[in-house]
Amino acid sequence: MHSPTPRPDLTLSPPRIDGARLDRRLAALAEIGALEGGGCSRLALTDDDRRGRDLVIAWMRELGLEVTIDRIGNVVGRRSGRDDSLAPVVTGSHIDTVRTGGPYDGNLGVLAGLEVVETLNEAGITTRRPLAVAFFTNEEGARFAPDMMGSAVQQGALDLEVALATVGIDGRSVGDELTRIGYAGDAPCELRAHAFVELHIEQGPVLDREGITIGAVTGVQGISWTEVELRGVSNHAGTTPMSMRRDAGLVAAEIAVALRQIATELGPPQVATVGALTLRPNLVNVVANHARLTLDLRNTDEATLQEAERRAFAAVDELAAREGVTATRRSLARFAPVPYAEQVIAAVEGFAGALGHSVRRLPSGAGHDAQMFAPSCPTGMIFIPSVDGISHNIREFSRPEDIQAGADVLLQTLLQLAEG
Repeated sequence: MHSPTPRPDLTLSPPRIDGARLDRRLAALAEIGALEGGGCSRLALTDDDRRGRDLVIAWMRELGLEVTIDRIGNVVGRRSGRDDSLAPVVTGSHIDTVRTGGPYDGNLGVLAGLEVVETLNEAGITTRRPLAVAFFTNEEGARFAPDMMGSAVQQGALDLEVALATVGIDGRSVGDELTRIGYAGDAPCELRAHAFVELHIEQGPVLDREGITIGAVTGVQGISWTEVELRGVSNHAGTTPMSMRRDAGLVAAEIAVALRQIATELGPPQVATVGALTLRPNLVNVVANHARLTLDLRNTDEATLQEAERRAFAAVDELAAREGVTATRRSLARFAPVPYAEQVIAAVEGFAGALGHSVRRLPSGAGHDAQMFAPSCPTGMIFIPSVDGISHNIREFSRPEDIQAGADVLLQTLLQLAEG
């Protein structure tokens, strides 16, 4: 933890965001797909996602932004600068959620961008470069794999036609659902940015536990998602001796334990998770003949991530063979670790200190749309604390004062970048 002395080239501009107004927008968006207990569910390209999109676009237009929608459904609201021939400085995130999501994940980054625009409008400030606020399709990957689909297509990391043909967990395709909800745009899938900055809740416990207000994010962990399918033999649970079973459920359980052991052996920051598991026939008195599970491996170091993959896949093969179960696997998503630009990290760090906030550098353990921009322009992220580290949960909460702090740092960072 440290609060750096502002560098001489960091000049604070007078405007401050209206935290109460930002909170009101967050609450209004959270009402769409609201869940009992305070969360919300807006899976990508569902009717609730459409309603959320409609609301945010209405706000964009009220603020005078020029709105475009591209072929993968990404939405960009552009604010003119003094020189509109220049590439814009872009901020934003996503508004789709997991099935049991909270009101801040993704939404904060989009709505804080709108709050920055409204603050600048009220102050009569026109930046040299245009500013753009964007939200991207299917960041969560909860309905369609892979995650960060819209930003990946837009930045050239995923083929558009492949993305449109992707079939989700309910058997419907991205392309068909974009058309159904009216968000199959006609703009090209490209957004050339001068810089990209994303404000987000941490989704982890570090800032909250250490009592730090702002995280200057250094980069994103590499992510490896793999689906494993196991096929054994169904048999009577009471009459089949343990030594004569080919139990897909047992192998699935052993794989979960093996993944935890791999993460322990490799040490921090390696993490490993079996997050989804289904058995068939899923009956109390029948040995499972089929299991499908996911392996989620993450690390900030590419070589260590590859080693985790090697050990995990070897464990799958060994454990399946021991039980006489066949195992197949397919990659759901694979992203190498992504470092962010030092100039953006330093700006976030410096402005946080200049505004009187505690700040520390830290990596992101989750994937974000920002990482798709990192290869093509200076990119960074601002984290604020998630209370108790909770996210992807209806109890997700960030304090209003932390939201205001993060949005103020975002404002100052965007202003500096937009004058460059």
